[in-house]
Amino acid sequence: MAASAAEKIRLDTAGSEPEHVSESPEIREREVSPSEWIGFTAMIFGVFMAVLDIQIVASSLEQIQAGLSATRDEIGWVQTAYLVAEVVIIPLSGWLGRALSTRYLFVLACGGFTLMSLCCALAWDLPSMVVFRALQGLFGGAMIPSIFAVIYTLFPPRLQPAITILVGLVVTVAPTAGPVLGGYLTETVSWKALFLINLLPGLLVCLGTWLFLRIDEPEWDLLNRIDFRGILYIVVFLGSLQFVLEEGTRKDWFESGEIVFFACLAAAGGVAMFYRELTLDHPIVDLWAFRNRNFAVGCAFSFILGIGLYTMIYLIPVYLAGVKGLNSLQIGQYVMVTGLFQFVSAFFAGPLSKVLDSRLMLAGGLALYGTGAWMNGSLTADAGYWEFFWPQAVEGFALMFCFLPISGLALGTLPPDEVKNASGLFNLMRNLGGAIGIAVASSLKTRYIKEHYAALRESVTGGSREAEALIAKLQAQMAGFPLPDSEKAALKQLSRWVIREAEVMAANDLFHLLGAIFFASLLLMPLVRKVSTDQETGGGH
Repeated sequence: MAASAAEKIRLDTAGSEPEHVSESPEIREREVSPSEWIGFTAMIFGVFMAVLDIQIVASSLEQIQAGLSATRDEIGWVQTAYLVAEVVIIPLSGWLGRALSTRYLFVLACGGFTLMSLCCALAWDLPSMVVFRALQGLFGGAMIPSIFAVIYTLFPPRLQPAITILVGLVVTVAPTAGPVLGGYLTETVSWKALFLINLLPGLLVCLGTWLFLRIDEPEWDLLNRIDFRGILYIVVFLGSLQFVLEEGTRKDWFESGEIVFFACLAAAGGVAMFYRELTLDHPIVDLWAFRNRNFAVGCAFSFILGIGLYTMIYLIPVYLAGVKGLNSLQIGQYVMVTGLFQFVSAFFAGPLSKVLDSRLMLAGGLALYGTGAWMNGSLTADAGYWEFFWPQAVEGFALMFCFLPISGLALGTLPPDEVKNASGLFNLMRNLGGAIGIAVASSLKTRYIKEHYAALRESVTGGSREAEALIAKLQAQMAGFPLPDSEKAALKQLSRWVIREAEVMAANDLFHLLGAIFFASLLLMPLVRKVSTDQETGGGH
């Protein structure tokens, strides 16, 4: 029956009308045992740790820099090393899952992640920290796609929407919680606590997964035909691309010889990787999964969701710190609104997914997130908590209405033997969307600030009555200073205000651009084929 269902799915993706996929009653009514629930719960905690650690050091880099005696430019590698390694391993996780089995791979990955967390806490200088963080990202990245594959192989169709929502909460809330938790631990304990906090949960996750989760068997014969050239091309392509995206803004992009070198390396590695993986009989990463139209479009939506999720996580804390002068704990009170409303939306998205066309649900989620981003673009320098609250609430509420149908449309219609590989590609697209979104936003932010500052400076000239009146008012407030000093102080204060206003205007431009991207993504909706409820949630069996 499994082969028959897979065949029908393939035929359906080539046709124009949806087709109901029949499955055996044994598969459709399969009950998940208590031990399997325990094992899957352990996996959820493991994935939460891996995603959390992507951003947990973001608000504590200054303290880590002081602890390791590093420079401001060098300390960025603590973040970059993790992200580069994670992006490299994610597409390889499908092949590793088939070769080692989900159980062996997850236990090995979580054990390695836990050990590297301890090593990060014990790091004695920057090079050692960068190496340990890269290995931590490598092991952490191997855990993330595994859980998506398990959803569509362990659980019956009736449970898959609810489980997808649960995992979606973990994947999208954890990056938001990372900087908040990191800032709190650093201020109350030490930056080493960022890594030591993983030790006990990591050991429990390893134990729970090893004892209670057995859903597939290793295919050891795959280890006899490892495509080392394919792995090398993937590492060169994705590693170089991630480096360019992470370091491009700081190094002035192609003004830097280092960026030019890695960009050329990424291009060459990409061409070699695509040629190798598309022509080899047994590739490490099966790119032919993109022949399934729903999977291909689902990955495009996953890319866009990554842009929205990670770019917003980047823009709002930067704005609150730079314009409002808030610390990490205060910033956490702002950004936690997104996670709170995302949690609330799970109670609406789950029931609606059973009665609403997934395409309509996804379109509503994308439009709602775009609306929230656009609302964010009306900020002023005096905007307080409630001016941020409602846009954040709308965005958070929209996330589940995006994540649930995207993962269902992309992975739910694939035959079981393709889910592990496809899950890696699906998650890779979200991470690449985030990396590219942050890189572009960072570059545009610098450009927009310069443009707005130049325009504002033109209006604040010696011949402007408003400017002269403002300077005179500032000088009056500084009456205790000698005349030349009071004039300089007034001009300096005015310059700070102009820079601040330029930053506000640049942030508003970026929020509006982000909203426009989500509105424009609705143009892809006609490419998504309608999927019946059984097909959407049962393709993985």
